[in-house]
Amino acid sequence: MITLPNARTIAVLLLVLAALASVPFLGDSFYLKLATRVIVLAIFAMSLELLIGYTGLVSFGHAAYFGLAAYGLQLLSPEYDAANLLVALPASMALAALVALAVGALVVRTRGIYFIMVTLAFAQMLFYLVRDSAWFGGSDGAFIYVKPVLRIGETVLFSLDDRTGFYFFCLCCLVFTYVLLVVILRSPFGQVIMGIKENEHRMQALGYNTYRYKLASFVIAGTFAGLAGFLFAAIDGFVSPELLGWHQSGNAILMILLGGSGTLFGSLFGAIAFVGMEDIFKERAIFGPLADHWQILMGVFVIAAVLLLRRGIAGWLVTWTGRRSPSLQERDDA
Repeated sequence: MITLPNARTIAVLLLVLAALASVPFLGDSFYLKLATRVIVLAIFAMSLELLIGYTGLVSFGHAAYFGLAAYGLQLLSPEYDAANLLVALPASMALAALVALAVGALVVRTRGIYFIMVTLAFAQMLFYLVRDSAWFGGSDGAFIYVKPVLRIGETVLFSLDDRTGFYFFCLCCLVFTYVLLVVILRSPFGQVIMGIKENEHRMQALGYNTYRYKLASFVIAGTFAGLAGFLFAAIDGFVSPELLGWHQSGNAILMILLGGSGTLFGSLFGAIAFVGMEDIFKERAIFGPLADHWQILMGVFVIAAVLLLRRGIAGWLVTWTGRRSPSLQERDDA
């Protein structure tokens, strides 16, 4: 079942959102950009959590839809003019959704390790297609010289080039994603996909076409990954093939593990921990020469977090606020 925050947990989440909302007023552009990256990656991790935590599908190629939407923005952006947000955003998300539909139609027929490997294989094929194609800028990537604007007719209402405005736009997208996914999971559709995770054969015996439900979940997850990819490309105005690489999918899985699988809001805490520790480990003033090998430090941190916080940050938060969720309890018992 879906783990919803209780009153105390909601209070903590509201405090976190208030802290995020206050970042633009601190007057430091570096932390504003860092917080924007946290929010966008939280959306990305949340989209993958729909598959891993609620449908029982561990995808190692989720970055494909993240990266394709990012390239969608680059391809839709004129070289010396701004793309219309009302066109570029839906089109980029639609591109991610269509590719997710095509890939999902094949991969959801597999299970377990085969599903993991097939999703990875498709993502790597797309990675090499983008990397070796001059149309996409090749291995050097491509720039988005002018960021999208919200334009109605000849009137520009909003520009993603405005860092503060763009930050609040990303924050609204995060809240929208969370609320919509909660609504989906609380609907009959959500109950079915969670039933599939628990026992697919039982759901088939009850008359459900589990293939269609898993495919729909796969497409929804790919669509929200596309939203995150579009926003990520707009942060720096640059896209590269690495956005589709397996390590990007691995980072999303790490954020889910850090935040706690089985909770959507755990993805936000996982993204904060992941991006925050990455920034700290790169600080030479703290770690000296080890900062050049920050990946080793990150690996040690993730291992320690998994061993000490088996249920992730969200699981610890739920326990601390006085409520243990059934899904988290089951993970402990396992």
